[in-house]
Amino acid sequence: MSGVRVQARLARRGVEFDVSLDHGEVLAVLGANGVGKSTLLSMIAGLLEPDEGRIELGGTVVTDTATGTFVAAHARGVAMLSQQAMLFPHMTVAANVAYGPRCRGRSRAEASEVAQRWLAAVGALELADRKPAQLSGGQAQRVALARALAAEPQVLLLDEPMAALDVAAAPAMRRLLREILRAPERTAIIVTHDLLDALAIADRVIVIDGGHVVESGAVRTVLTAPRSDFAARIAGINLVSGVISEPGLLQTDWGLVVSGVGDPTPGSEAVALFAPTAVAVHLDPPHASPRNVLPVRIAEIELHGATVRLRGPEQPDGGTGLAADITAAAAADLDLQPGREVFFVVKTHEVSLHAAAGG
Repeated sequence: MSGVRVQARLARRGVEFDVSLDHGEVLAVLGANGVGKSTLLSMIAGLLEPDEGRIELGGTVVTDTATGTFVAAHARGVAMLSQQAMLFPHMTVAANVAYGPRCRGRSRAEASEVAQRWLAAVGALELADRKPAQLSGGQAQRVALARALAAEPQVLLLDEPMAALDVAAAPAMRRLLREILRAPERTAIIVTHDLLDALAIADRVIVIDGGHVVESGAVRTVLTAPRSDFAARIAGINLVSGVISEPGLLQTDWGLVVSGVGDPTPGSEAVALFAPTAVAVHLDPPHASPRNVLPVRIAEIELHGATVRLRGPEQPDGGTGLAADITAAAAADLDLQPGREVFFVVKTHEVSLHAAAGG
């Protein structure tokens, strides 16, 4: 079995993780730059030793600070694929892929057979005799994936493998990873900034903020009802944090009250979620049926096809500015521009209330 269990703290990186992954699962790790995503992978791979904690891979303890256990990186049965392919420049593609099996004691003929099989699997068999310098970025990443898989790792770690690829190569690599990682016995962790990676590849997702896991769950659950600002931002959903003052009402630290639908208990920390498409924009506050009227000073205006996205400034607690999607014609009629004061209006039934991350 190749499950993963991490309970580890590394003070100099400001991280403390409690993460588990079942055998055959693919976990996406999301978060802003510098929050500790790559540090998590490095501790699993044995490239960093935590100050305290325990890491298990496939039921085997590979790190345990209490007993002094620390299995070297090469002996962990882990393969890592990063943004750069990191192929051996003096070897052919076939030799690069055969390197892992040779290190595991396979004969030259057996290693060559394994290399051919994995190069075929990633659609790179015709590249076998080339040197890395003769490959495009997308080709090099395919070969790097074949090399990682040929080593028969218990766990495959992927650190933003599409980040350095161009817009043409990235979708093809994503489709390939989806096909490869959907194999029943494949256990993998992928660090990414891209919502599409999580949706297309992963079974579960965790969101890291400030060196801690602030949100976890099934991919579609987290991205359709996010509890953290980062997850809401990449999912394109407005999120307002506060405390439930009474059933159906959320109050922020700065006095804003948002009404919505949901059952978090009064006194509990919660978030209000609503889509930018659910927002109407007014120059003056309306006084009609029960709804939320949120004063906003426009900070950004972006054109997305026939839709204009208006975004307010960062919220007082640091949350991403609220967004509204309206037609280009409506934006022109309202004479909208950055700096203008408007009112974002959202009906109560369009707002969902949820317990906050960790709440």
